[in-house]
Amino acid sequence: MPTDKHSAETASPKRDDDSPWKEALERFFPEFLALLFPAIHAEIDWSKGVQFLDKEFQQLVQEAKTTRRHADKLVGVTLRDGTAVWVLIHVEVQGEPETAFAERMYTYHYKIRDRYQVPVASLAVLADTDHRFRPRQFSSALWDCRVDFRFPMVKLLDYAEPERWAELEASDNVFALVVMAQIRAKVTEDAETLKGWKFRLIRLMYERGYEQARILELFRLIDWMIRLPKALEADFRQTLYAYEEQQRMPYVTTVEQAGIQQGEALILLTLLQEKFGHDSAEAYRERITAAEPEQLLQWSKRILSAETPETIFH
Repeated sequence: MPTDKHSAETASPKRDDDSPWKEALERFFPEFLALLFPAIHAEIDWSKGVQFLDKEFQQLVQEAKTTRRHADKLVGVTLRDGTAVWVLIHVEVQGEPETAFAERMYTYHYKIRDRYQVPVASLAVLADTDHRFRPRQFSSALWDCRVDFRFPMVKLLDYAEPERWAELEASDNVFALVVMAQIRAKVTEDAETLKGWKFRLIRLMYERGYEQARILELFRLIDWMIRLPKALEADFRQTLYAYEEQQRMPYVTTVEQAGIQQGEALILLTLLQEKFGHDSAEAYRERITAAEPEQLLQWSKRILSAETPETIFH
């Protein structure tokens, strides 16, 4: 069947909802909690740092008879009283509600407690567009035996309301831009309107005066979440070029620098796959795509003499 050229140019590309969230949580985990779960953020001793427990979580997911959500993250933190705890973040980004979501929350929660014997908090972020989908608990009972598991939940769609949206725009929390990008990507049907929102969020990022490295991180996430049809993406980038030139930005623009970094990550992933196989490349994909250029260069040098993937990254 012949393809309509206009339709091909105006159709929005398939959006990758999981990967940008996964990277955003790693890049801005304290900011994420401060914005969406402030009471929990206040209980953590951030001077002790955080530990992303991807290996431990992957092992549990393989054992659980559930469908893995790539945006789920398991993070180790320390409370202000010195207690080490783990925080399990579930990000639900599907367009339709998932009936088994609450049960999956419970399954992961008890498996983590059973395996590692540590206190666990499971938090849910719902980025879908169904106002009625608001799971907060999983219950199961047989005679007088009952399980009643409750968990904190944030519905991003609530922030699309004018008053809540104004709070996001006024917030000095960097994660507010990530949330705004996700909301507009989900609720905006008109591509031209979405292009306007994309530029508005990028401009807001500049107006906040972030350093160049932070701008590049945010640009990649916003660009990842808000995908435009080919023709409109070209228009957006021309508008952005003109804006950066007007603001006397560096000669190498944000778009170009982000593209260079993505290209370096792709090269390293290709080399890793050629040398150690597809599974190794997939195991380290998230870490590579989130790395800074200097780190990518160092890993690329190590791969030449590495006998195992672990020797590259450790």
